[in-house]
Amino acid sequence: MAAAISPAASAALRLLKPLSAARLSSLFTNPKFNHTSAPLLLFSHAALSRHHRSLCSVVPAAVSSGEATKSPEPLELEKGANIREFRKKFKIVDIKGGDDQGLDRLGETLVVRGWVRTLRVQSSVTFIEVNDGSCLSNMQCVMSSDAEGYDQVESGSIATGASVWIQGTVVASQGSKQKVELKVDKLILIGKSDPSFPIQKKRVSREFLRTQAHLRPRTNTFGAVARVRNALAYATHKFFQENGFVWLSSPIITASDCEGAGEQFCVTTLIPNSSEATNSHVNAIPKTKDGSIDWSKDFFGKPAFLTVSGQLNAETYATALTDVYTFGPTFRAENSNTSRHLAEFWMIEPELAFADLEDDMACATAYLQYVVKYILENCKEDMDFFNTWVEKGIIDRLNDVVEKSVVQLTYTDAVALLLKANKKFEFPVTWGCDLQSEHERYITEVAFGGCPVIIRDYPKVIKAFYMRENDDGKTVAAMDMLVPRIGELIGGSQREERLDYLEKRLDDLNLNKESYWWYLDLRRYGSVPHAGFGLGFERLVQFATGIDNIRDAIPFPRAPGSAEF
Repeated sequence: MAAAISPAASAALRLLKPLSAARLSSLFTNPKFNHTSAPLLLFSHAALSRHHRSLCSVVPAAVSSGEATKSPEPLELEKGANIREFRKKFKIVDIKGGDDQGLDRLGETLVVRGWVRTLRVQSSVTFIEVNDGSCLSNMQCVMSSDAEGYDQVESGSIATGASVWIQGTVVASQGSKQKVELKVDKLILIGKSDPSFPIQKKRVSREFLRTQAHLRPRTNTFGAVARVRNALAYATHKFFQENGFVWLSSPIITASDCEGAGEQFCVTTLIPNSSEATNSHVNAIPKTKDGSIDWSKDFFGKPAFLTVSGQLNAETYATALTDVYTFGPTFRAENSNTSRHLAEFWMIEPELAFADLEDDMACATAYLQYVVKYILENCKEDMDFFNTWVEKGIIDRLNDVVEKSVVQLTYTDAVALLLKANKKFEFPVTWGCDLQSEHERYITEVAFGGCPVIIRDYPKVIKAFYMRENDDGKTVAAMDMLVPRIGELIGGSQREERLDYLEKRLDDLNLNKESYWWYLDLRRYGSVPHAGFGLGFERLVQFATGIDNIRDAIPFPRAPGSAEF
């Protein structure tokens, strides 16, 4: 018996060309037709229009199931158009980024797409500065009144912030600011910009630009920060991949507190997670008989948090793959409004198996020198901008990092050095104190003349539970790398690979060993000496660009009271 087709399916079939409704209907109602192949048949029809494709899902659902005994004869479908080859977009950096700054392209007819930075209309010619984000430089487009699209200029449609398509010929520039410019043949306005566009040619503060984070990438400063940040991320992966590390995506949701600080964001469904949340009553949260929150009713059956670190997870893979690294977002619920803290930031955390603290320090040093050298060689225009407008001397400072040897000293020696310093610190220095930024900067900037400095062997009482205890019983095999302007940039340690030591340390800190059962298992099954470090990526961006406030080193800063955009 033939399978039936609903009226809705029949209507959909009539829209599918070039196969007629009658032809398709006969196929689907044919008892010998294999209905399971219908979705493939319809979706493979390259000639269907967008409207037709949207109906493809209707047809299989509308067809009743029938017993297929034999595959149908293949259909002769009309050949559709091929997808075009993907190609890299031609950008302004391709014109002006070479050693000749565009002079090697004189006479070429090219197309530029971008956003208008400035517009100057003069009696005989109009100058339009266009930027597409590929480099700091704008393309100066010179347009006469006889060029196609000049009416857009006359009407006032071409304004700061507008997006444009411009075709023209590369000619030598008459001005001194650039080697070449584009003599416009044709201009097309793609998107108008309202006169209220808040970022005009006049200089505005970075504080104001944080309120316009969706638009601030169009400024020179934040465009340059974004490109250098991108280059640092690329160099990070390049360094670790070239050295045999495996990238690991560590979880964002965790039930463990790596640092033991307790400053974590809770992840829960006990509070309604829809529009009802604002009107929900606190009594709706399930409780136990003693009035505590009943976490067994929560999504994960126990408290869960946004991660503060991927380190513990990286250790699990290092004990199988030897050398791994994580590079992802981390979170701290620290109620701090300083220029050094974010609630959401990115961390780079390598973990090396069969390694000790010496290996860890060597890796950290090689990594920092590699990525700094990379941006000095590959972001020259942006780095010149930072050197001129953000921090004078930053290029020399970064060159020192690449060329000078990294100094190392023990925490005990560092404290002695600070106690002898002819400087009054805001925070007093004593053995056992956690070194503050002012102490760290004094050591690297003053005591060692701008060299990066590694301080090692910190007191056990101020460091995390997972750090390996030294033979003296008072210190752990931990290290911090200090750099000028930032202070601590990298923090790492040799991990405690001895099960009995680790269990005792958890007990001493009153941490629940049951929560770390899997972490302890790593010490039960084939434990090895291993080490690693963590680096806050935004601090690295600050160090590399000279940007003062960490909120300007990340595209969309998250801080107490601020989660815009």
